[in-house]
Amino acid sequence: MSQYVDSPPSSQPSGYRQVSGWVGWIAFAGILMVMVGVFHFIQGLVALFNDSFYLARPSGMVISVDYTAWGWTHMIGGVVLFVAGLCVFAGQIWARTVGTILAVLSAIVNIGFLAAYPIWSILMIALDVIVIMALTVHGSDIKAEEY
Repeated sequence: MSQYVDSPPSSQPSGYRQVSGWVGWIAFAGILMVMVGVFHFIQGLVALFNDSFYLARPSGMVISVDYTAWGWTHMIGGVVLFVAGLCVFAGQIWARTVGTILAVLSAIVNIGFLAAYPIWSILMIALDVIVIMALTVHGSDIKAEEY
């Protein structure tokens, strides 16, 4: 008869959680969220200060809206995504939820932005998909400790 009734012996001291290999993916998602947030902010600045940079005029885009509105949308979304990315490192559930929602919205916004800057938009959509996968598949592997 084993002396361990509830669980097998662990090589870790008591009081420590077993860390999954997926924690690296969550950290990767946090880093991508911070990077995508910065990219959106820069994209917003470009839209505000140099709207002739983009290939298509606002009337030629999927959603006909001027670049000033796109700029502010990208900048605000970028800041929120940046902050949520930092909070993913702390294991905040709300940050994973916000990160997933914003990554979905970012992908949708970038679909609307495809005509203006196609390569950049495709890159941003690909990064958004990776963030969504990492946060939703194993997001609970990194949690804030409750005291």
